[in-house]
Amino acid sequence: MSLDIQSLDIQCEELSDARWAELLPLLQQCQVVRLDDCGLTEARCKDISSALRVNPALAELNLRSNELGDVGVHCVLQGLQSPSCKIQKLSLQNCCLTGAGCGVLSSTLRTLPTLQELHLSDNLLGDAGLQLLCEGLLDPQCRLEKLQLEYCNLSAASCKPLASVLRAKPDFKELTVSNNDINEAGVRVLCQGLKDSPCQLEALKLESCGVTSDNCRDLCGIVASKASLRELALGSNKLGDVGMAELCPGLLHPSSRLRTLWIWECGITAKGCGDLCRVLRAKESLKELSLAGNELGDEGARLLCETLLEPGCQLESLWVKSCSFTAACCSHFSSVLAQNKFLLELQISNNRLEDAGVQELCQGLGQPGSVLRVLWLADCDVSDSSCSSLAATLLANHSLRELDLSNNCLGDAGILQLVESVRQPGCLLEQLVLYDIYWSEEMEDRLQALEKDKPSLRVIS
Repeated sequence: MSLDIQSLDIQCEELSDARWAELLPLLQQCQVVRLDDCGLTEARCKDISSALRVNPALAELNLRSNELGDVGVHCVLQGLQSPSCKIQKLSLQNCCLTGAGCGVLSSTLRTLPTLQELHLSDNLLGDAGLQLLCEGLLDPQCRLEKLQLEYCNLSAASCKPLASVLRAKPDFKELTVSNNDINEAGVRVLCQGLKDSPCQLEALKLESCGVTSDNCRDLCGIVASKASLRELALGSNKLGDVGMAELCPGLLHPSSRLRTLWIWECGITAKGCGDLCRVLRAKESLKELSLAGNELGDEGARLLCETLLEPGCQLESLWVKSCSFTAACCSHFSSVLAQNKFLLELQISNNRLEDAGVQELCQGLGQPGSVLRVLWLADCDVSDSSCSSLAATLLANHSLRELDLSNNCLGDAGILQLVESVRQPGCLLEQLVLYDIYWSEEMEDRLQALEKDKPSLRVIS
């Protein structure tokens, strides 16, 4: 629990009657109220409603992961009907809200002109519920800027009313409809709505939505025309190399200032990676890229690494987990780690790098110019044989703050070498992650002693 005079933040706590009586006065005065997964009931919702009516300071209300249902949500919303209510952010994620409850929510949106963010993910609203919701969103008094609708049981039929909202709301900035079966037709309708909209969209998230390579032509137009767009999430869609070829001209457009691109598990190979590398070379604005779960292979790794050494590429975070890399590509990554002055985070887990590959990476990390702060090497077929190289690197490197070696074949001998380096004052590592690794009780005692002797370090296992 986090608690101060401005904020009430409680997670995963079953609230007794006595505890609830203690919290009620705080609900009446805190600017931020978060009661996440607290087993709230309909009766508690009546108390919340009464408290909110007399809280003119409320700016954020988060009741996610409570089984409120339509009745409970209705009750809470009544507490927001006070003329003095100035709420800006409302989260009802995973609250068992259904389409039937969206009518009341829609009416409430008409009376809350200060509300900017609405989080409704993990509720089975369905197309009928979404239609009701959009009627409220279209009211001139509603000035919502961010809407999250992940896992809401929506189909392509929901995209027409959503597109109408986009056209009508010049202040709209963020739309999340990931993990809904809107498919190719729905995505096309959404893109048309965005094309017609004057809104300065900043984030569009369409992961696992049935986006196709044909949709990438529509998305290309959005990326090119919305200079405000900073984040595009398309993970777990069958874009393929054809889709990447269609999307990249939009990413290369002079007005595009995209910062974050998530295209994990999109069926991209080294060929599509080649198209993407043209974007990386040309766009200094692109800082975060996830290609995890694509079959890039060592050829794709080589193309990426050559691009990361180009002056125009200023990527800061690269996720290439599960990309079918082997030790053969690690010399390329080693050069990047030694020379690149922008890359701070590399997620390369679940690739068969083995000891030879990790030792290559250590050569790059050990160079004075290395700036990497976070390295994930989980499930990379690493054994104790690599630990001497890793241990030496931890002493030589002054930038690395987090290292993940989870689910590798390490034992007491290897971990001991790591411990001896990490305990040295010259080692600046702050987090060592060792999930799914087994060691002796003696080594457990050593690790606990290490954390006690070095409070700046956390060992996570």
